[in-house]
Amino acid sequence: MKKSFLLIFTLVFIGLLTVDSTAQNTNAGKTGLGVMIGEPTGITLKSWTSQNTAFDVGLAWSLSGNDDIYVHADHQWHKPLEVEKGSLAFFYGIGARAIFSNDTFFGARIPLGLSYLAPEAPLEFYLEVAPVINLIPDTDGDADGGIGIRYYF
Repeated sequence: MKKSFLLIFTLVFIGLLTVDSTAQNTNAGKTGLGVMIGEPTGITLKSWTSQNTAFDVGLAWSLSGNDDIYVHADHQWHKPLEVEKGSLAFFYGIGARAIFSNDTFFGARIPLGLSYLAPEAPLEFYLEVAPVINLIPDTDGDADGGIGIRYYF
């Protein structure tokens, strides 16, 4: 099961690399690859689909001492905030999350956060909190959160 989900993640990753999109910052490319630190910790890929919308996917692991593999995919909307330099935006979205461990969990998530694109470099710094409703195997609440950085190419 873990191998098939890693294959699906890889296909989504490749698909997002080919999306014709526009990043918030004209100095940055369309697709950003980086790291997220928190719960969970791993790699993240973001691809812009318009000036204010993007898809974000993550492949990570839990720091809680388990051998959990974590995957999420979100559609995000960005609302620009005024700053003197760079590009700052509040973002929100909707997505799905899967955790593969002894049990497999599937749920919906609502990412909320702040994203800052640097003015002179193709870098994005972000802070995110995502309330989660697990739907399988049981219905319960959870949360993801962390900080991250992405390099746009």
